[in-house]
Amino acid sequence: MQDLPITQQPIAIASPLPRKSRQARVVWRNNVVTVGGDAPVRVQSMTNTDTVDAVETAIQVRQLAQAGSEMVRITVNTPEAAAAVPYIREQLDRMGEYVPLVGDFHYNGHRLLTEYPACAEALSKYRINPGNVGKGEKKDKQFGQMIEAAARYDKAVRIGVNWGSLDQELMARLMDENSCRAQPWDTRQVMFEALISSAVDSARLAESMGLNGDNIILSCKVSGVQDLISVYRALAQRCDYALHLGLTEAGMGTKGTVASAAALSVLLQEGIGDTIRVSLTPQPGEARTQEVVVASEILQSLGLRIFVPSVTACPGCGRTTSTTFQELAKQIDDYLRGQMPLWRMKYPGVEAMKVAVMGCIVNGPGESKHANIGISLPGTGEAPAAPVYIDGEKALTLRGERIAEEFQALVENYVARTYGATAAAPA
Repeated sequence: MQDLPITQQPIAIASPLPRKSRQARVVWRNNVVTVGGDAPVRVQSMTNTDTVDAVETAIQVRQLAQAGSEMVRITVNTPEAAAAVPYIREQLDRMGEYVPLVGDFHYNGHRLLTEYPACAEALSKYRINPGNVGKGEKKDKQFGQMIEAAARYDKAVRIGVNWGSLDQELMARLMDENSCRAQPWDTRQVMFEALISSAVDSARLAESMGLNGDNIILSCKVSGVQDLISVYRALAQRCDYALHLGLTEAGMGTKGTVASAAALSVLLQEGIGDTIRVSLTPQPGEARTQEVVVASEILQSLGLRIFVPSVTACPGCGRTTSTTFQELAKQIDDYLRGQMPLWRMKYPGVEAMKVAVMGCIVNGPGESKHANIGISLPGTGEAPAAPVYIDGEKALTLRGERIAEEFQALVENYVARTYGATAAAPA
């Protein structure tokens, strides 16, 4: 029997392409969040509270930040909301939560930023939608008032175009131009051009009005996966501004999660995108923080960021008729996520830890050996014993009714021993 030929070249290892955008800064007090350039892709989220309720909004902002959001956007739509912004910022500062706040402005942002300077100063970034800043002769003037505030207070600006609120005057002009072409574009192509032109032209106008180009972030959001990929590929070729990614109105549950992951992963793998948001519609009773969890998982799955220790768990099969391993996997995953706000400060590097919770002897020992700490629970018909592997070596075997509690205690001890201050201290 002849040996198979050996390939002449090693198999290429997939990795995301490097990003080539400018670098912006989103700042509050001692928290400087760099966006673009060689900075990591940032996670952003948005509250769904009434901004006028400063306490409730501050609480939700803190929850989102604790879940891993590095910027949190809040709605600023009325004079009362604008007046509440400084108090929200004050509440967060009292809690020691310095996550930057982003003000979401539509229609009346020029007036709110002008008439409420404390709001303008308390925010770290403004979101401006070119389709909603005004019509006709008022458009450039009102856009200019918002840019003037950003320049005065040295704030970052996201110029965020959305196909649900596209500049209709621009769209009409491009449609007229398209009708004169010898070979007219498809209507969808014209819409794509309108999205990109609105964003890029608005950014250049902002620079001409005195805003530092490095303080500009662009987004062109649509709700179709292939549409988003097409638009951002073209946008990335047309400018070097930092780009914010998000599938707008992604939906709820599995649909919103899968659609967002499909679109964002393609672009991020190509080096496109500097901040992301997963615009999930919360299911009844679901925490707002779920959108942060999904965004973080997308980046962590691509190997772009590490936020929390990963839990490897098998899907289950006929060998694993017991639900014990499923329950333990969820318990450990929930525990690790719950501990991360404290562990980030107390145990540097713990987010890179890998934990395995496996359900039978087929892949259980092997996966457990690849993890920092892993357990292989007995499958159907297997001996009622659960070997535990630590750093690739079998450490002990757990038996009895308290396997879950005992394994969690082992994880706690491993974290303290491996990532604690004494572990990091030189000998």
